Amino acid sequence: MSAAPVLPPVPVLDRLAVTVTGSAHQPPSSAGLLAVFGQVPDPRKRRGRRHSLAVVLTLATCAVLAGARSFTAIGEWSADAGQTVADLLGIVRMPDESTFCRVLAALDAARWMRRWERGPSP
Repeated sequence: MSAAPVLPPVPVLDRLAVTVTGSAHQPPSSAGLLAVFGQVPDPRKRRGRRHSLAVVLTLATCAVLAGARSFTAIGEWSADAGQTVADLLGIVRMPDESTFCRVLAALDAARWMRRWERGPSP
């Protein structure tokens, strides 16, 4: 059984930027999505964090929108995203599959969804 096709990183970021900004005329930017995900409380202890929660959630969201359906696929999409995406997110090193698995498993999805449904903080 072959894996589902996964879109390349930059077109996914372009489409996501349009969704976040509401305009196709603005240049692609990950800043809006990072700001939204920056409001999600990080359940991890400060010690040992290599990647911000906002970066992990942004990459996971882009990977899933591109067709990733597993932690392995999310990790592979992020690794394939390359330096251009890393630069857009302001990171030096991409998280790997185990980071996505650990971080996403630690999130309280119900709490996150309640916060999301309330809308952005003033």
